[in-house]
Amino acid sequence: MGDDSEWLKLPTDQKCEHKVWKARLNGYEEALKLFQRIKDEKSPEWGKYLGLIKKFVTDSNAVAQLKGLEAALAFVENAHVATKTTGEVVSGVVCKVFNQPKARAKELGSDICLMYIEIEKAEVVQDELLKGLDNKNPKIVVACIEALRRALSEFGSKIVTLKPVVKVLPKQFESREKAVRDEAKLLAVEIYRWIRDALRPPLQNINSVQLKDLEEEWVKLPSSPPKQTRFLRSQQDLKAKFEQQAQGGDQSDGDDEDEPVAAVDPYELLEAVEVLSKMPKDFYEKIEAKKWQERKEALEAIEVLTKNPKLENGDYGDLVRALKKVVGKDANVMLVSLAAKCLAALAAGLRKKFGTYAGQVVPTILEKFKEKKPQVVQALQEAIDAIFLTTTLQNLSEDVLGVMDNKNPSIKQQASLFLARSFRHCVQATLPKSVLKPLCAALIKQVNDSAPEVRDAAFEALGTAMKVVGEKAVNPFLTDLDKLKLDKIKESADKVELAGGKKGAGGGASDKKPAAKASAEAPPKSSGPPKKTQSAAASKSSAGAAKKGKPASAAGGKTKKTSDSKEFTETELSPEVCEDLAAGVLPASCLQQLDSANWKERLASMEEFQKAVETLDKAAMPCQALVRMLAKKPGWKETNFQVMQMKLHVVALIAQRGQFSRTSASVVLDGLVDKVGDVKCGGNAKEGLTAIGVACSLPWTAEQVVSMAFAQKNPKNQAETLNWLSNAMKEFGFTGINVKGFINNVKTALGATNPAVRTAAIALLGVMYLYMGAPLRMFFEDEKPALLAQIDVEFEKMQGQSPPAPIRCNKKAAEEEGDDGDEQDEDGGGGGQDIMDLLPRTDISDKITSDLVSKIEDKNWKIRKEGLDEAAAVISDAKFVTANIGELPLALKGRLNDSNKILVQQTLTILQQLAVAMGPGLKQHVKALGIPIITVLGDSKTNVRTAAMNTLQAWVEQTGMKEWLEGEDLSEELRRENPFLRQELLGWLAEKLPTLRTVPADLMLCVPQLYACLEDRNGDVRKKAQDALPTFMMHLGHDKMSKAAGKLKPASKDQVVAMLEKARAVMPAKPAAPAKTGGGKGSAEPSRAASASRSQPAGDDLPDGKPEGKKIRGGGGAAKKGAASKKPAAKGLKDDEDRSGPIFVLVPNAKEQRIKEEKQLKILKWNFITPRDEYVEQLKTQMSTCFAKWLQDELFHFDFQRHVKAIGVMIERLETESDATISCLDLIMKWFTLRFFDTNTTVLMKVLEYLKLLFAMLNRENYHLTEYEANSFVPYVILKVGESKDVVRKDVRAILAMLCKVYPASKVFPFLMEGTKSKNSKQRAECLEELGCLIEGYGMNVCQPTPAKCLKEIAVHIGDRDTSVRNAALNTVVAVYNVCGEQVYKLIGNLSEKDMSMLEERIKRSAKKTPAAPAKQSAPERTQREHPTNPNATFLRKPSQEDPNKLKIMYRTYRIQARQNAQHSESSHPSIPKEFQLDLDMIEMDQSRVCELPDLVQHKLDELLEPIMIPERKMRSVSPQFDDLHNSTASTINFVISQVASGDINTSIQALAQIDEVLRQEDKAEVMSGHIDQFLIATFMQLRLIYSTHIADDRLDKKDIIKLYSCIIGNILSLFSIESLAKEASMGVLKDLMHGVITLLLDSRVEDIEDGQQVIRSVNLLVIRVLESSDQTNMISALLVLLQDTLVTTAGSPMFSELVIKCLWRLIRFLPETINTINLDRILLDVHNFMKVFPKEKLKQLKSDVPHRTLKTLLHTLCKLTGTKILDHLSMIENRNESELEAHLRRVFKHHGNMSGVKSDRGNEKGGLHMDDRMSKAKVSDILSEIFKKIGSKENTKEGLTELYEYKQKYSDADVEPFLKNTSQFFQSYVERGLRIIESEREGKARIQTSTVIPQHSVDSSLSSSQEDLKPAVYYERLKILRQRQGLENTSRQQGVGGSEDEPQQRPSISSLLSSKPSVASSTDMLHSKLSQLKESRELYQQEQNTHSPTHASTRSASPAANLDDLKKRLERIKSNRQ
Repeated sequence: MGDDSEWLKLPTDQKCEHKVWKARLNGYEEALKLFQRIKDEKSPEWGKYLGLIKKFVTDSNAVAQLKGLEAALAFVENAHVATKTTGEVVSGVVCKVFNQPKARAKELGSDICLMYIEIEKAEVVQDELLKGLDNKNPKIVVACIEALRRALSEFGSKIVTLKPVVKVLPKQFESREKAVRDEAKLLAVEIYRWIRDALRPPLQNINSVQLKDLEEEWVKLPSSPPKQTRFLRSQQDLKAKFEQQAQGGDQSDGDDEDEPVAAVDPYELLEAVEVLSKMPKDFYEKIEAKKWQERKEALEAIEVLTKNPKLENGDYGDLVRALKKVVGKDANVMLVSLAAKCLAALAAGLRKKFGTYAGQVVPTILEKFKEKKPQVVQALQEAIDAIFLTTTLQNLSEDVLGVMDNKNPSIKQQASLFLARSFRHCVQATLPKSVLKPLCAALIKQVNDSAPEVRDAAFEALGTAMKVVGEKAVNPFLTDLDKLKLDKIKESADKVELAGGKKGAGGGASDKKPAAKASAEAPPKSSGPPKKTQSAAASKSSAGAAKKGKPASAAGGKTKKTSDSKEFTETELSPEVCEDLAAGVLPASCLQQLDSANWKERLASMEEFQKAVETLDKAAMPCQALVRMLAKKPGWKETNFQVMQMKLHVVALIAQRGQFSRTSASVVLDGLVDKVGDVKCGGNAKEGLTAIGVACSLPWTAEQVVSMAFAQKNPKNQAETLNWLSNAMKEFGFTGINVKGFINNVKTALGATNPAVRTAAIALLGVMYLYMGAPLRMFFEDEKPALLAQIDVEFEKMQGQSPPAPIRCNKKAAEEEGDDGDEQDEDGGGGGQDIMDLLPRTDISDKITSDLVSKIEDKNWKIRKEGLDEAAAVISDAKFVTANIGELPLALKGRLNDSNKILVQQTLTILQQLAVAMGPGLKQHVKALGIPIITVLGDSKTNVRTAAMNTLQAWVEQTGMKEWLEGEDLSEELRRENPFLRQELLGWLAEKLPTLRTVPADLMLCVPQLYACLEDRNGDVRKKAQDALPTFMMHLGHDKMSKAAGKLKPASKDQVVAMLEKARAVMPAKPAAPAKTGGGKGSAEPSRAASASRSQPAGDDLPDGKPEGKKIRGGGGAAKKGAASKKPAAKGLKDDEDRSGPIFVLVPNAKEQRIKEEKQLKILKWNFITPRDEYVEQLKTQMSTCFAKWLQDELFHFDFQRHVKAIGVMIERLETESDATISCLDLIMKWFTLRFFDTNTTVLMKVLEYLKLLFAMLNRENYHLTEYEANSFVPYVILKVGESKDVVRKDVRAILAMLCKVYPASKVFPFLMEGTKSKNSKQRAECLEELGCLIEGYGMNVCQPTPAKCLKEIAVHIGDRDTSVRNAALNTVVAVYNVCGEQVYKLIGNLSEKDMSMLEERIKRSAKKTPAAPAKQSAPERTQREHPTNPNATFLRKPSQEDPNKLKIMYRTYRIQARQNAQHSESSHPSIPKEFQLDLDMIEMDQSRVCELPDLVQHKLDELLEPIMIPERKMRSVSPQFDDLHNSTASTINFVISQVASGDINTSIQALAQIDEVLRQEDKAEVMSGHIDQFLIATFMQLRLIYSTHIADDRLDKKDIIKLYSCIIGNILSLFSIESLAKEASMGVLKDLMHGVITLLLDSRVEDIEDGQQVIRSVNLLVIRVLESSDQTNMISALLVLLQDTLVTTAGSPMFSELVIKCLWRLIRFLPETINTINLDRILLDVHNFMKVFPKEKLKQLKSDVPHRTLKTLLHTLCKLTGTKILDHLSMIENRNESELEAHLRRVFKHHGNMSGVKSDRGNEKGGLHMDDRMSKAKVSDILSEIFKKIGSKENTKEGLTELYEYKQKYSDADVEPFLKNTSQFFQSYVERGLRIIESEREGKARIQTSTVIPQHSVDSSLSSSQEDLKPAVYYERLKILRQRQGLENTSRQQGVGGSEDEPQQRPSISSLLSSKPSVASSTDMLHSKLSQLKESRELYQQEQNTHSPTHASTRSASPAANLDDLKKRLERIKSNRQ
């Protein structure tokens, strides 16, 4: 048992490793308890067990192992670090646990595996379990299969990857062990549950009996899809959703969620088979054989090979060509169908990899459809369908369109049927308008075909298209069909079953199903059951219309298209009918006079006509009849211009107001064109043409007008028509314009003899160039050079301009245009591509003869070159070619790997040429020809690689990136271990990927190769791979990438994972959706659109005024909104029902909860370089609770115009929903940060507009941003300060200025500092400028963390390459110089010579000689809205979390004011920041509340010139307004203190007076407790402000400055006379205070001011008071640090350090009394730090040895007072051994023996210093006695004083106090003065008074010895007399400074000060002389005052500023109202 006791004492982790099993068992038990007890998953405790867990599970003792497994399970479940152990622990479980006989052990092992899966380690666990299947022990195999089954059953097929499992499953069925076979069967059943029939192919080869068993089991399974029951840690939200569904019954979206689970592709589970090598050797010979049987044999052999369901990728080009030849040329139809079957099998087995060959085969198959035999047709159909699945419809559309005009009806029929079948596999996204439009056009021709089978096929194809993309998308193409045909198409649509049984989009007329069931492709706007079919459907089907704010025809689901949505057509009416219709609407007289011979009658008739048209309703207006009436004789031949003008105007009116058809237009166009060139009528004619353009679409109108104009001979009309068209294009946009149609007319115009026509044509071309760009020139290259030069000049003018936004829109087209934008193909599917389609292309396939191809493939390189030259010539002759270029691609592909590099380069040149010539058609050649270009990038020659890269770029320009990234081709290229290829290709991808919005999923296939490149031997490849990593991640996401990294070897994995983390930080954002421009897409009439966006953000009016869906809740609100906007109120009601409610929901504590979650890392911290998807998703989730649903949809819509509208609504609601806005502020700001990453300027400007209003509102509401809000917003707004557009930068600067009013400037400062590190030079410059403004406005305290650190960083930019950055940095440093003077050089650190000289030059030029003071004149009153509306809210509302930070308010206020003053933007007189302004108007009106508003305390401030002469006011309570208007005393004091640092002198004086009032009442003074530091900071800030700004400002009255000084000194004296408060001052604050006060003492400018001497004297007294009263530890520390700082700055004045030292000496004298209260450890730490900066040697090198002596004296004194105990107080020093201090102390003890034995006579000479040890006390005494005798005798006085001076110089620590103690005051002061005179003579000092701590009047002040006898009372009496002479009451309260006799005085009276001895005995020698001198000087001063100028005491009304008077009057008025 002895052993037992040994291991029992061990710690748990050691027990777990013990060799005794019982110890281990005990250890495991303890570990289990420990693991269950640790609550923090990141506790360091877990780390101890990291290496032990494997031992837990593999313990050799079965009992211990069981307990070890339990402990391991607890560890994995709870420890954050458990993931690191996955591999080793699971492999341990598999090998050592699964073979155990105990079921419990296996169960625990299995649980551990599943727990690892739960903590996101599924792949590792699965790999280990699959390895276990190869184990020889069948028990282990069974347990592994069981564990896999459990994992699949619980986690589902998304988490457990089935492919590797299915791969090994057949092998398990062959096992000899029954247990293994049975477990495999169970696993197969479980897999079948998840993937259904996809499991059949992989298992088709197992034993038939087993297969039959399985089939039986499978049949028993329920048909409903299984659900995941256990979730990963990252899936907790999904888990919650599942649980919610379980409770509330299955909802429809639950099913949607699970649908994808079942859709596992069996193809993915199969192993690919390699067939190319197995082909018969003689296949190619046999396939060409003459005997059909041989050909058949060859094909049959291939058929057998291609039957494999999955084929290995390879080069199938030759095989495909052979099969294609059979299909196209073979006469034996049996062989044709066999070859077609082989092609179908190849396509099915290769899938996407077959896409390369699709383009070659499809034309052949389509041509072959001329065969009539059903078996051939069927085989061809199967083949073409299989091929379609390997490519896209877009790639095949050219080929299909090619055969649509074929004469053979079978081909047309089969092509249409092929389209119908293809459409079924499409969705809206893969069937964009650009593809659908040409196909529909071709099908419409076939609808009218003579062959019925062709017509039926076309109907079926169109019906399928309608089903897939919805009626709305197809209808625009069907406008020319009659109703019968349309119905037939709709009928076909209803019959269509789409692939996978999905329903179509949005619905045909008969689609009665609820809209919520719309297909997965139609973007669902709402999940869950539809609220109401109609409104839900409307949100989908009219999305396009809604976007433009146009009337949507009706709601979607059951939409019956009104005539508005299609082109309005009407039949031609006969003249009789027209007359009847016209008679119905026009007055009879009008009709009669129309053709009168008298022009006046005709004019009158036209006027009536016009009136009638203006009053007619749109529906009732018979447009055609009316225009035919106008055309009646004289019609357009009218000779009177007035009548003609009127007529033309009426045409325009009819077109605008009626349903104007093309039929009506045809009646009038000829007449309009005829008059367009008329001088008088031309304008009206153009107006009419424009109106018709709106009614009948510009493209149609323009085509008619131009052809009519050029059919005439009138050049004026032709020129004006072209001018009209130029203008119309700008107004309508370019959409739909038939360029080809115009080009010929334009060419005619260019050849015209009339120069005006030519000029107009060239101007029109200029406008077209805006929309079409360079391709337009290609149409005119054969024009004459002179003309071409003119055209080029016009084009150059237009270069760089963007086309204007359209301002008109075709009424009819508005709806169909709406959704164009959504369908733009990413690869430039917009205008550019359409223009390319317009170019006339040549088919060169017939020129690519077999001879040319054989030449290119010849063995002789010269002949090959000839072939290439010919091919190049063919292409260049054709200029533009079609996509069909015959056999050329294969021939060129062979040349790309030619051994002759010259030919390779020539081939690349041809391919570049081909890219330009073919345009977008190039897409179908990407796989065949494009990918081989990439292979050339691996060439060893640089010039070849460069040529290949240029070719690649030229191709991508035409094709876009999508085709390149699809399939495995890229990953195959990357797999080649060619360093050149890898680095070029990765570099290219890194450049291209960031520009794409979406990429094909196949990009994932490149990731393993990318990881391999990260570890490539070649450094360049590694670098390129690292550069490409973030661009891959932006598309694939971090999760997928890290998952892929999980499959790497452990060594590689760690490296890659680290790189992924780095890449994550720099991941670029996906580019925003391109802004949609072009015809008709802008709003038609801006005013209308704008008003729509105001009143109903994206609401749509319905035609007949009925609100859509239900009535609006609270319709009144909506009506008001409507009335406010330009629309009539009624229209406001037509919003969707949910638009009227609030847009933000005020959720209590939601923001606090979000802050908490972010702190606990439950959600992502809002911190990114570019926003990733997960951030956007997180924001969406957070917004969903507190944003209106519709608003959130708008905010996250892909169309920027929706964003603009949403911001418009937010601006509107900003005032009405301010509280809710504040509650969601963090989310609003986060959303805006996302917008900062968009490139759209419109949105950005709107964002900035909102932000300016938002910050103004926050400021009015006195809201202050929290850290959380600021951190997630400020860094991103700073990014925008570097925007290239001035207007943006200006707004951002304004926002930053406003930001400082709601967030402390000192906290904005670090963000700006961060901004200066940007790569964007504009941003750096702007940030630096902004920093300068902050420093100018708020002083140096704004520089966080320290001024020195910040300035060093700022100064670095003086050397920047960019001029603007350099200038900004210099300006900022100059701003610092203006604040702190020469100290700036110390702060900026070392600069290069060049930079320093630049800086000095700039300071010399720019530094302010007299810094601008606050402007005297008062700024205009602030506008009313800037006042808070609630008088109780006038004071700061502080967020609760900011309470601890006491100084915040004061700093903020001080900075805001300073900034306002610096910019003269605010009224400088009260200069109260607007947070604190009272809304006087509001108070005056508000009679309800009575509150006593006290008098403002007015002080007699002149009296303060005398030290401690501030007489008392009556005792009174603190002003009651504090309690009324503030929430607490603390905030009151914060406010008042903040005013102390005000840049305005009056404000500061008032604040000081209020504080003084508090300090002088014992019962109130305590409220200052806790605010002392704050108050002192404000005070020394004010001192600094006076020193740096006020005193140098000539515009300020110097009396005001003296007054301010007096107030400050009086306040500090009051403060330091209250012991408890004095002790609160902290070390740092004392240091700054002493710095400020000593600076003031040395400021010669103060002395020069009248009464400046008084101030200096008062300051002396103040210094003494501060030294005596403050906490001695803090004071000594402060002085030591101040001394250190002073000595470090060489720029500092020597006088300064001297005064600091004298203060220290004074404190050293106090030490005997204070030694017990001081904290020795802290003082010694400060001394140690001092000695570190100034070691002994360095100290001795200083000019003066006083600092060294002072330090020695301090230490000696401390040693003397504490003895050796002092060595115990070195605890705070880190490395004591290195400290010079300890060594010094030890030396002191060694020198003096045991000092603690030396008794000092503390009674007599308290604090007397230990004198130089070489002199005995007696000797000292003798020498001094001798000297004092000399001084006493009249003859030797001078000599005695000189000796005393020299003696004191020699022994600075000598104590002369005992010799002065019993002498008179006069004698003492005499000695002091004498010594000073000698000192000044010796040192040649100019000013005597500055040489001591307390500067004095000069020595020759007239003194008389009798003055000693005067009592203080005498002075008091004199003071009274003086006051009466000046007409001042001694007791008047109003003066604020008189003290009445019956009140106890708060401040020591003068008499007590003068008569009582100071408390510290050791300082009497100095103090006595000082006090006597004070007495002398005071009397002298008062006598002077009697004889000369009278005292100027400030009365209450002493010249206050005008607005201050006004303020008082208003306050008086309020008071009198209240009484």
